[in-house]
Amino acid sequence: MAPLGIIAGLGDLPVQVAKAATERGQGVFVLRMKGFEEPSLANYPGIVVGVAEIGKTFKALKQAGCEQVCFAGIVKRPDFQALKPDLKGISLLPKAISAAREGDDALLSFLIKTFENEGFRVIGADEAAGSLTGEQGVLAGSTPVADQMEDLKKAAKVASEMGRLDIGQGAIVAGGLVLCVEAQEGTDEMLRRCADLPVQIRGSETSRKGVLVKRPKPQQERRIDLPTIGMMTVDLAAEAGLAGIGFEADGALIINSEQVKARAEALGLFLYGFPKDWP
Repeated sequence: MAPLGIIAGLGDLPVQVAKAATERGQGVFVLRMKGFEEPSLANYPGIVVGVAEIGKTFKALKQAGCEQVCFAGIVKRPDFQALKPDLKGISLLPKAISAAREGDDALLSFLIKTFENEGFRVIGADEAAGSLTGEQGVLAGSTPVADQMEDLKKAAKVASEMGRLDIGQGAIVAGGLVLCVEAQEGTDEMLRRCADLPVQIRGSETSRKGVLVKRPKPQQERRIDLPTIGMMTVDLAAEAGLAGIGFEADGALIINSEQVKARAEALGLFLYGFPKDWP
């Protein structure tokens, strides 16, 4: 079986993908993005490459015998003027910049097409790691009560609209009031902003109120950059005084699922998966 090529950034997701592929006997070859090297991946076969070293990336994947490629982990949008591309990167950079001007979705779709044109099959982290997506219903904590369900529905609608505009994948609503929406800063920073808001509108550890919702953008290429929920997400939601976290069933990755569910239970938060066509 040909090894899985992993284009890896920071975080637990690429580690989960590498572990799963290794355990099923496929093996991996990991290309860690320069400046975003996840320390936990250092012992896996692979190399460090620059974001714009596309030719080097293709050559390394082919020499390793990879046929499938998975993108996983956190890599921030680059400063294109500061990149140091190789020859292949130079030829692709104008198209990449043009796609980036259209938004993240266009840039990621361009990236996938570039790898497919080179003969690789691009697969999602959910397929590569297996069963990472959250299911519909209550995964942890108590069933949301009526006002919490209304907050979930509103946050889901706001997140969908923000996604349609290619802005972000998350929103926080408490008592019917939109507290925060996610943009380029990411979920963690959005939650930290929420924690700085007046406690009267966001709840507290002793009187939790409000929800975080994460869902894919409606037009999103789902093989890359699906919303993720991990231990940090739960911890920061708890610090912000929120009552729970909602996500689109089969449309969000839950990293280290059993630990995340246990942490949510311990902190008094619910995890709730809603259907794709909701609300």
